[in-house]
Amino acid sequence: MAFWRTQQGAGIALIVLATLAFAILDTVTKYAVTLVPVLMLLWFRYAFQALLTFVLRFPVQKRRLFRTPNPRFQTLRGVLLLITSACSFFGLRYLPVGEFTAMVMLSPLVATAMAAWVLKDHVSHQRWLLMAAGLVGVLLVVRPGGQVFSWALLFPVLLVTTYGWFQVLTSRLSGEENPYTTHFYTGLVGAVVMSPIVVFNWSTTALLTYWPWFLLVGFSGTFGHLMLIRAYTRASAPVLTPYLYTQIAFATVAGWLAFKHVPDALAWLGIAVIAASGVGNALLSAHEVTKLRRAVAPAA
Repeated sequence: MAFWRTQQGAGIALIVLATLAFAILDTVTKYAVTLVPVLMLLWFRYAFQALLTFVLRFPVQKRRLFRTPNPRFQTLRGVLLLITSACSFFGLRYLPVGEFTAMVMLSPLVATAMAAWVLKDHVSHQRWLLMAAGLVGVLLVVRPGGQVFSWALLFPVLLVTTYGWFQVLTSRLSGEENPYTTHFYTGLVGAVVMSPIVVFNWSTTALLTYWPWFLLVGFSGTFGHLMLIRAYTRASAPVLTPYLYTQIAFATVAGWLAFKHVPDALAWLGIAVIAASGVGNALLSAHEVTKLRRAVAPAA
């Protein structure tokens, strides 16, 4: 029990709580989009995040909540995450939660490849092999003749691409921004961009009839990202990243409980390969950080 009282233990507990919230978000979204306009639900998810973050953080940060040295970064980051969420909302309408989540969890590997291309980061041969393994896992899940092979696969493909760029951008500038300010602007940008669009998809009847689903989507998304922020203030990315893949397990169980969907044998194998490659990537990062610290220590 003593471990969970440490900073690392608290960070791990928070990251697992975040993945549980995201699995609930995806499961609730898959059901809610059959009841209410998708674009209206998407607008509410970001409006809720902006409003709740303002209520929780303005008393603490005051005007500092609005101060950002990179307004263009905040806008671009918000737009990228909005596109990611839109792909998720539409994709979950047609694809099972577990398999969809597994494909999305390829994003950290894709972000690594993008960082190598854009930021000229060095990527080891082992990491490229892990990326190749993750791609093989995805092909097992989405193979022709499988349960999820359809045109709707375009949504997770676009999602992984936009979220990869989102992660690269966040990594590039994260040290310059207050995480809660970034969280507020992410919600604000999404709500502002969606506001003129949602006018043409508004349904007061849907809001009054299914308001609990709107609140659950808004709360689970906002809560999950807040837990991520708090987790990364307590432990480093190499420590926490392997635990992000618990979301696949949560999503698969949620998909079974809510929709009675069970992946077939090859899909299970693909999910396992994706998770293993992702965890391997995280462990490799942890090893590289430890090696770098040891190399720097004598000079210090």
